[in-house]
Amino acid sequence: MRITGGILKGRHTQVPDGKMAIRPAMDKMRESVFNILGTKLSGKSFLDLFSGSGTIALEAVSHGAGEVSLCEMDRSKAKIVIQNVAMAEEAGVRIDCHFMAVELFLKRCKKTYDYIFLDPPFPYKFRQELLQTISSRNLLNEGGSAIIHYPHEDPLPEQIGELTRTDHRVYGRSNVDFFEKINNKSTIET
Repeated sequence: MRITGGILKGRHTQVPDGKMAIRPAMDKMRESVFNILGTKLSGKSFLDLFSGSGTIALEAVSHGAGEVSLCEMDRSKAKIVIQNVAMAEEAGVRIDCHFMAVELFLKRCKKTYDYIFLDPPFPYKFRQELLQTISSRNLLNEGGSAIIHYPHEDPLPEQIGELTRTDHRVYGRSNVDFFEKINNKSTIET
């Protein structure tokens, strides 16, 4: 796979052996997502969930993210991920790698992020619950976005907790939704 833009553009990442080992996000989708984010990513924090080979985390670094973390459950991918993310050092960024179930990572996470990218396997059925956990645990900074890639056949609601869908893109048979953290609290004077 290749990095589609930014300072690492054109660099190739390794992918674990076997078709079932990883489901790479499409180049066109990745390029589009990072074009949408544009300069808003500069200096921001970014979390890549269901990271696979680490390519999305590297895209974030390449496009200017200042603090990047990733989470991948499959420990057999660790060697490839660590080899891939080493190229982030060329951009002066260290990617924090966590090898555990995403659900466990979100329950234990003590950091907040400006952007959280979720790319669960398409058969995964708990996308809405993941977004609810991100919302209820306040893992997104105010004005931050959770970006989720999922199959067209499994639509998501417009509102999940304090997260509101602000953008919806279609890439063949898959969708990418952008959910922003919206603070719905209003003050009432007595």
